[in-house]
Amino acid sequence: MLLKDEVEMLRRVPLFSGVAPAKLKLLAFTSDRVSYKAGQTLFRQGDPADAAYVILTGAADILSDSPSGEIKVAEIEHDSIVGEIAILCDVSRTATVRANSALEALRISKEHFLKLLSDYPEMTIEIMRVLADRLSHTTTELSEARSKQKQAAK
Repeated sequence: MLLKDEVEMLRRVPLFSGVAPAKLKLLAFTSDRVSYKAGQTLFRQGDPADAAYVILTGAADILSDSPSGEIKVAEIEHDSIVGEIAILCDVSRTATVRANSALEALRISKEHFLKLLSDYPEMTIEIMRVLADRLSHTTTELSEARSKQKQAAK
């Protein structure tokens, strides 16, 4: 794939929509293009957070370890970013991400990702929106699960 195509793919990701084309070109150039087959793991829960991934094509499951095994907590599709939470919080990976189909992604190193955020404050605001949206969905799902659990206990 040509650099120009990767820049166009990055532009479709809401997080990068306001970033100047020259900066997107630099980001695409400094990122690693990675491919995964269905079932391959991008990273595991507990791993060090060394990069974020922009999903260009395909989809992946977000899995969380539990006493009864892995639980699928979400699915991400193309034009999404994953792995940024651990970078922003400077913690190890909070979940495992596994391709559920053939998947192409750009792997953005922690250093480049943080530099991009410092250069483009509007990206930081967009990340806050994405994370707030995820938190809202998680809170709703948790409330529904607790309600069902209480009803089942009656």
